Amino acid sequence: MRKHVAIVTGGTRGIGAAISKKLTENGVTVVANYAGDDEKAKAFTEATGIAAMKWNVADYDACHAKVKEVEETHGPVTILINNAGITRDGTLLKMDRQMWEDVINVNLGGCFNMSKAVFPGMKARSFGRIVSIGSINGQGGQYGQVNYAAAKSGIHGFTKALAQEGARFGVTVNALAPGYIDTEMVAAVPEPVLEKIVAKIPVGRLGQADEIARGVAFLCGEDAGFVTGSTLSINGGQHMY
Repeated sequence: MRKHVAIVTGGTRGIGAAISKKLTENGVTVVANYAGDDEKAKAFTEATGIAAMKWNVADYDACHAKVKEVEETHGPVTILINNAGITRDGTLLKMDRQMWEDVINVNLGGCFNMSKAVFPGMKARSFGRIVSIGSINGQGGQYGQVNYAAAKSGIHGFTKALAQEGARFGVTVNALAPGYIDTEMVAAVPEPVLEKIVAKIPVGRLGQADEIARGVAFLCGEDAGFVTGSTLSINGGQHMY
């Protein structure tokens, strides 16, 4: 059986943590990337046994250096989950250039930086799984999120293009677009606003991080070799196309 090593960016909290744990349950050696809170990352490792490594996915050189470090310690990276993301919300009139660049550089630039670091090795070994986390707001847009929606929409286009490059080498590239998931980020939304969001979800509830993780695990599996260039939407029926 093939040994799998995965990097999950933004992998110690929320959806990323659920993905890290699900892949570990499936026998994958996981390294969870994080960029900020050392204490929470330490607590995550202590609770799960999953290694956490700190770097900023917007930093091209750091991504390459850390992938090399992971491979020297754990073996070749066969799975990459591009999950790291931030928000800097505001209408276009109130959004400054830094708010735009911060989100684009992390959410979309991080996908490029990390994929660039692992793709050559995957191609050479004739196997790889790259799954990037998009968003319902990258599919349908969202008021006050031109930066976030643009970055997530870019992920969907990035996925389709890179899938064509990897297909004949056994490297599949897919995206997963979550709807509104019950995480810390969504919990911070004011209650009246959250009620309106839930009211628009046909199944009548927020999604769970584990539901996203199970979708990612499928796309990473050996049996998903004929699935590439796809976006799997898990949103409770809120947005369909």
